[in-house]
Amino acid sequence: MDTVDVPIISAHVPVYAHPGDAGADLVSTEQVRLEPGQRALVGTGVRIALPDGYVAFVVPRSGLAAKHGITVVNSPGTVDAGYRGEIKVTLLNTDASHSFDVAPGDRIAQIIVMPVSRATFLPVDALPDSVRGDGGFGSTGYTTGRPA
Repeated sequence: MDTVDVPIISAHVPVYAHPGDAGADLVSTEQVRLEPGQRALVGTGVRIALPDGYVAFVVPRSGLAAKHGITVVNSPGTVDAGYRGEIKVTLLNTDASHSFDVAPGDRIAQIIVMPVSRATFLPVDALPDSVRGDGGFGSTGYTTGRPA
């Protein structure tokens, strides 16, 4: 497993819960109540300096999503190497009937740091063929053995 040093300013440094985990937990620095269907921008107090050639993605925590319907609206949220501001998380309560309370110190999302390739976009008149072609949303069906 590769590692990279990421300078950080934070009272709560993100922690990997288990060896081999891809995401480290981000915690809230504020008290927020999310009513059903409501979203809120929640501070984490985390500021990082990613090295060039790396990106960080902010993603939902599976337990919050499965147990409480809490997700990250713009998932994955992209943190570019040049950004130095606080990483904030836009949480959404998808539960139709129950509110959800976030307290300071609650684990609200995960951050994944990855190397990134820089693309060189080459304008052409036509693209090469592929097996999939231009088949998009729903083109492979939703069950095995049945057409879309």
